Amino acid sequence: MAVEKTSPRIVVVVPTYNERTNLPILVDLLKDLHLPNLHILVVDDNSPDGTGQVADRLAAETSGLVGVLHRTEKDGLGRAYVAGMMRALAEKAEVVIQMDADLSHPASVVPVMVEKLFAENAAVVIGSRYVEGGSLATEWPWHRKALSAWANFYVNAILRLHVKDATAGFKAWRADTLKSIDLPSVRSNGYSFQVEMNYRTVRRGLRIVEVPIRFEERVNGESKLGLRVQIESAVAPWKLRFGKQD
Repeated sequence: MAVEKTSPRIVVVVPTYNERTNLPILVDLLKDLHLPNLHILVVDDNSPDGTGQVADRLAAETSGLVGVLHRTEKDGLGRAYVAGMMRALAEKAEVVIQMDADLSHPASVVPVMVEKLFAENAAVVIGSRYVEGGSLATEWPWHRKALSAWANFYVNAILRLHVKDATAGFKAWRADTLKSIDLPSVRSNGYSFQVEMNYRTVRRGLRIVEVPIRFEERVNGESKLGLRVQIESAVAPWKLRFGKQD
């Protein structure tokens, strides 16, 4: 008798800070995918706009689809992702997806990313703006597009990742990959978190696959890309290249 294969447990980790308007929209988009065994974990950093309360309401209304991890302070995107990913692994996730709450990442590509993860035996699949078929929001001013393109060139020149979109934050990870790269020891924050995660993956000889996405500009709220984040992102590749290896 054939044994029925169960769908892998997929947890979408969504860090939030002042995203009370966008979060319900994102949850609806993910719910409408009807992807078997999909769960959403909201990691809220004590948002003053009440995003955490919105997340709790969504959790109560969706019968287990949405979970919430409340953190007491805002100490960076990297720390929020590590906390959320560790919770997802503790809850037996087999696939962990990183996704922003600002609707810049297309939810419709999530099933494609999960399929590629297994079909191509990838360690991680990146939703990429810079592979063929990918694109940036037309609303982005030229200087933001130039900064993004330069950041990817800069990171690859130093670390030789051979990844078209090394700073992307839309990813599907195998749980085994996150365990093998020693997730709790990742210390980078901001956008440099994405780079360090890729670097650890490449250093272990694991395979990164990219699929094209259209990256949209956020409609509601404000960008979190401040000067401090930009400086950290500029310094991080050098620390990874010449610092103590993980």
